[in-house]
Amino acid sequence: MTKILLVEDEESIRKFVRINLEMEDYKVFEAESGEDGIKIAAEEKPDIAILDVMLPGIDGFQLCKFLRENYKGIGIIMLTAKSQDMDKIMGLEYGTDDYMTKPFNPKELILRVKSLERRLELKSDEKTDNLLEFPPFKIDTYQRRFYKDDVEIDLTPTEYMIVKIFMENPGKALKRDEILNLIWGYDYIGDSKIVDVNMRRVRSKIETEPAKPEFIETVWGVGYRWKSRP
Repeated sequence: MTKILLVEDEESIRKFVRINLEMEDYKVFEAESGEDGIKIAAEEKPDIAILDVMLPGIDGFQLCKFLRENYKGIGIIMLTAKSQDMDKIMGLEYGTDDYMTKPFNPKELILRVKSLERRLELKSDEKTDNLLEFPPFKIDTYQRRFYKDDVEIDLTPTEYMIVKIFMENPGKALKRDEILNLIWGYDYIGDSKIVDVNMRRVRSKIETEPAKPEFIETVWGVGYRWKSRP
């Protein structure tokens, strides 16, 4: 059973979200502050965290950063105010995998959670032929580990999927909508800027000079292309 940490200081929203998640057979742990969220995360090791931005004490951004640094592979969804585009961008920069704006339809949240689950899932059929190599990079699809010059680079679940898709399609120009559909799902109705922010994060981790990328090229008017051998 997938374990979800729900950190939201408004009790009515928290209870409403919990009920809907439990109806889908998720195990939900509630917290009303970032500090409580940290304690529960240490005890329960959740698979996914749903975090409100505005929290008493440490805010959702700080909590996201803490979880990302201390729980490798956790999926994170941020809840933001309706018109706060900066909150969305900041959340993505801190390492969240997705975001939702309030008020939101609980069915949409369930879809986002299921989409994130697919990115987190380890599949047993990847035990064979699990190494994908394009020097200086190597990706182990069974252990979900990514290396540059044999040094492991920590990636979020979303960043891992981005790199995997590009390494499986070297030289192919992938459209933004194509990347969005492959990673976030065809039913995703959020802002496509989420692709560009995540691409920037990936570049910051794998490129020697992110401003002058050698490996992930921008194809103007289209999207991005993996240039495996610069």
